[in-house]
Amino acid sequence: MVHSEFVIDYQYGGLNPMQFGYQTCHPSHSFGPAVRPHWLLHYIVSGFGTFVRQGVTHRVGPGEIFVIPPYLETYYEADPENPWNYIWIGFTTQEELPEFFSQPILNCPGAGELFQEMILCKNMENGRSAYLSSCLWKLMALLLEQRKPVSDYIDKAIHCMHAEYGNGITVLEIAKRLNLDRSYFSTVFSQRMGISPQEYLINLRLTKAAELMIAHGESPTTAALSVGYPDLYHFSKIFKKHFGMSPRAYIKQAESAGELKK
Repeated sequence: MVHSEFVIDYQYGGLNPMQFGYQTCHPSHSFGPAVRPHWLLHYIVSGFGTFVRQGVTHRVGPGEIFVIPPYLETYYEADPENPWNYIWIGFTTQEELPEFFSQPILNCPGAGELFQEMILCKNMENGRSAYLSSCLWKLMALLLEQRKPVSDYIDKAIHCMHAEYGNGITVLEIAKRLNLDRSYFSTVFSQRMGISPQEYLINLRLTKAAELMIAHGESPTTAALSVGYPDLYHFSKIFKKHFGMSPRAYIKQAESAGELKK
């Protein structure tokens, strides 16, 4: 069911609302590929769906906002089993928006309550556009307030990797903890560290595994499990790719060199 409210374009300076509505989608309901002449934000209240922007498909769920910039082709589709329920608002602006609007997915604690407040505009006549404009500014304030220097994100990510590499932590899980889109997180991490977060995490795990086998005398099986690789075959394969030899050959080499702890 679709609820769309009539919004008058008063051409407000700053953030000018153009449309507003909310919808409980049918399974696999889709829109696009299409372009819009203004910014459009969809906040997911419940359920799931996929959002495709610039050829990249994103799985989107409750509490997330997918961002459609003006004249950028996008496509989105509700999950066939658990379709999303979302609230959307479209707006124009003459201002240069903060860099986080370049991200396809936004995470903003407190946004859910604000989008629910926007629905109150249905009870307004003359003040609807002004009210929605004020809500857009509140959303901007929430997004700006949670913004942190990129260095803070990277430092936290590295700390998380070193603390939880043995628990099987993934790059996606780290990005979610930081409330960042995975592709954006990977980009800023790579720019800062010179390698992707996936490469950093793999290097960390393999270095720690080698240390366990050589400095602490652990078997390849124990080392693999201890650094987050429950599949010994996969561990051996990736270890050989990294070090140029299997875990057992690595141990034998260390033993020949007198480096192996008995």
